[in-house]
Amino acid sequence: MKYVKRLLLLLLVVVVLVASVVILNGYKMHEKAVQEQSVKDKIASIQNSENYVGYSELPKQYLDAIVAVEDHRFYKHGPIDPIALLRAFMVNIREKDLQEGGSTITQQVAKNLYYIREKDVVNRKIAEMFTAYELEKNYEKDDILLLYANTIYFGDGYYGIKEACNGYFKKEPKDMDLYESTMMAGVPNAPSAYAPTKSFSLATSRQQKVLRSMVEYGYISQKEADDAIASSTYTAESFRKQKSTQE
Repeated sequence: MKYVKRLLLLLLVVVVLVASVVILNGYKMHEKAVQEQSVKDKIASIQNSENYVGYSELPKQYLDAIVAVEDHRFYKHGPIDPIALLRAFMVNIREKDLQEGGSTITQQVAKNLYYIREKDVVNRKIAEMFTAYELEKNYEKDDILLLYANTIYFGDGYYGIKEACNGYFKKEPKDMDLYESTMMAGVPNAPSAYAPTKSFSLATSRQQKVLRSMVEYGYISQKEADDAIASSTYTAESFRKQKSTQE
């Protein structure tokens, strides 16, 4: 029994040391990133871009769709969501695969701002957390949600909701209906799969997930979700033609 206790103590020490090193490395990654360009300057450059879309230029249902499917507790938690992290951990353990990440919208913005090309996933995740804390210390939730919409990747070379709407729908973001809003809210989860020009069936499958989430969290009724799908004139062929025209 004495040896078991010693072994457990040794394992605990090893875990603490490894965790400390990972946290330190993640913090260094964060510090290096913000020293090269501060969060304030980085965000100012995005907001001054000609493609930046303000709050009044986006349908509320599009912003609601993002929150519903990506981080439904966004306005209730801080930079990180311990509940989502625990849920993701349990799912990944059960499935023996990294199926969920548990990242908040703020963490995703941090990644978009600084770490999109980082290959070191573990240190990057820690760096995202430090940057997320800095973001929420200096910006309101609505500002961070806008940054998400303006920096996320939508596939086909489109970054930000303006480029995506112009490219996929040939319209401005403010003119999106519920169908278009929910499709655009779903694509960024896996643009290589969910971009409608890649696979219309996968795009609409993900869109159904967005609609179900909006119904579940009270943003729309089931009838509104059903009507959005029923009223759409988009088809796989229309996006296929669009893709061939681009090429």
